[in-house]
Amino acid sequence: MNAEIKLNGLQIETERLLLRPFCQDDLQDFYAYASVPGVGERAGWQHHESIEKSQQILDIFIEEDKTFAIVCKESGTVIGSLGVEKYGMEQALTEFIGYRGREIGYVLAKDYWGKGLMPEAVKAVIDYLFTAMDMDFLLCGYYDFNSQSKKVQEKCGFLPYRRLVMDTRMGTKEPGILSLLKNPGKDIHFIFSHPETLIYEDR
Repeated sequence: MNAEIKLNGLQIETERLLLRPFCQDDLQDFYAYASVPGVGERAGWQHHESIEKSQQILDIFIEEDKTFAIVCKESGTVIGSLGVEKYGMEQALTEFIGYRGREIGYVLAKDYWGKGLMPEAVKAVIDYLFTAMDMDFLLCGYYDFNSQSKKVQEKCGFLPYRRLVMDTRMGTKEPGILSLLKNPGKDIHFIFSHPETLIYEDR
């Protein structure tokens, strides 16, 4: 089942990054990376064609309070986002009934690709969700065309879980992989549903 979460001012610091809730002062930085063609599309959403669109999404981030702004400590600039989202098909995925988890999603400014920053951010959030929040599992997905996201998930310990055709926020459908990570501090053995899409090998 989906765990409840609010950031409530939470800050997580890594060697190069600060993860914190978004605020209104982040609008220009947010628009700067979200307006670049090909950035949002890798995560399934259209790049922002106006700062008004960025303002609309920023307001949602602040209200829902479940998305981290990824801040580069060296520059103080917001260079991406990492959301702790509700996973879909909660009733259909019966293996997770009685367990607490979420799905994470992330976007990074194009100028910062290939520097190992996203695995650094994801690992820090995983540690928080599994230790401080005591979650049992996490999901994370990528579309077949997004090999960079696949590498991030592999570096963070996620294993391929299901092959699905996933809806994007652009109104399209894309084939991809949903990945699963179990809390390594717990002895969890799921009884998996829907074998027709399952590719996970329990370890």
